Amino acid sequence: MGKRCRVASFCLALFIAFDTCFAAQTEALKEKSRARKPSVTRLSQRYPWKTSIVTTIFWIGEQPGGHNLTPNRKSSWDKEWTKNYGGFDDPNPAHRRNYLPVRFTPRQNPFYCALPYNDKAHTGHRPEAPRVVPWFNEAYQGPAVSTCKGRWVAIRKGNQTAYAQWEDAGPFRTDHWQYVFGNERPKPSLNGGAGLDVSPAVRDYLGLKQTDVTDWRFVELSEVPRGPWSRLGDNNPFVIHDQKKTVKVAERLRANKESGNAR
Repeated sequence: MGKRCRVASFCLALFIAFDTCFAAQTEALKEKSRARKPSVTRLSQRYPWKTSIVTTIFWIGEQPGGHNLTPNRKSSWDKEWTKNYGGFDDPNPAHRRNYLPVRFTPRQNPFYCALPYNDKAHTGHRPEAPRVVPWFNEAYQGPAVSTCKGRWVAIRKGNQTAYAQWEDAGPFRTDHWQYVFGNERPKPSLNGGAGLDVSPAVRDYLGLKQTDVTDWRFVELSEVPRGPWSRLGDNNPFVIHDQKKTVKVAERLRANKESGNAR
């Protein structure tokens, strides 16, 4: 009987020790989980929503006319924008299907936008750029390369959100960093004080009018979900990642085949 009691006491002590250890590990995992969650909050605080921004539609290859005084054959960062895109990004809904022009498949991401700031000068970057562009240091690739081009932007209309890459400077201004990165509102202009230009693909996804009102904010690549904005473009990090993954798989299959033949 005494032996049984000792065994029972030992098992109870072992269970308590295990339970205490398990509880400690569980609590540690909970702490790690809690530590990870604020990262999304921190990102949204770093790049807060800019709300009720007058938004207009622009497109690659657009000719001057109306309030648009500048042809969009080239962008602030690409002198051969139309050519590199693959052609005229026809905004006519009758000439588009699945967010794309029907006449060709774009070579760059059709989900693009413009904001009224250009970090580049004729040589190097604008003097304020290292100070005002939040990601300048991490994105810097030398004096000839923009740190803003290709940056992801979330654009919201109602309960719908589209994601686009920043590919041009405008509308109208290219120096309004106080609005793009700060707390100022867009300046008055001929098009009702627009502070954002979006492509026909963004327009179609959100159901926008030629002049509309949206909210927008910068987002990190890790915040961008897969969608129609992740499918096309040699400037698109999703496409680049998928191509690299495909190459690695092909190389692995070839290596396995060669290894099998050697046997």
